[in-house]
Amino acid sequence: MSHTEVIRIAMWSGPRNISTAMMRAWGNRADTSVIDEPFYAYYLKATGKNHPGADEVIATGETDWRKVVAHLTGPIPNGKQIFFQKQMAHHLLPEIDRAWLGAVTNCFLIRDPRKVIASYVRKREDPGLEDLGFVQQAEIFDFVCAQTNAIPPVLDAKDVLENPARMLRLLCDEVGVEFSKSMLSWPPGLRETDGIWAKHWYGEVAKTTSFQPYRPSHDEVPQRFREIYEHCYACYERLYEHRLR
Repeated sequence: MSHTEVIRIAMWSGPRNISTAMMRAWGNRADTSVIDEPFYAYYLKATGKNHPGADEVIATGETDWRKVVAHLTGPIPNGKQIFFQKQMAHHLLPEIDRAWLGAVTNCFLIRDPRKVIASYVRKREDPGLEDLGFVQQAEIFDFVCAQTNAIPPVLDAKDVLENPARMLRLLCDEVGVEFSKSMLSWPPGLRETDGIWAKHWYGEVAKTTSFQPYRPSHDEVPQRFREIYEHCYACYERLYEHRLR
């Protein structure tokens, strides 16, 4: 990347992934500005979902998706070269025009839905299929593939946790930026760039100073989620075959 070139990276994830740790990694680079789930306020207002602190998120966030898109595709904040956008796939509701995706470098962060569901139900009430983001993530992936006639970068959370340096190097190569070792560790605590919802969701990541080592778990999918899990796994599997490795 030249000194005059700028790059906007939209990383599409679902909830209960390592997306906040990934935002920490990019946010620790001197050349990068980050933004945390920019469509969240719009999503909550449009859907009426009862998330923790929803009223506060709506009151303090941007609820006009067109203005969000203008910000994401406009000048990079603080004069930085890289704009890392932590995006939740399920926040990109169907009525939001997808054309702006051509102005950013899209990549995808996936995680085994067994782990996502187990983590989600510990945090909130029973999720529906649309709350988990897998179907929307696959839809955005297909759109980007068709728009660019290329396969966008896909990272699997397990691969990142097992070897952060290798996987971040591969991602940087794919998106056309130089890898920086500053991405591998960061100071603990919350950030000004965190969403106002951080106090509800980021308790664990606030204690971290690096990606946490991968720990195998044997979470069982509750029977009432079997059908949802099968849907999610089909979407996950399709992206997984394209993952960087």
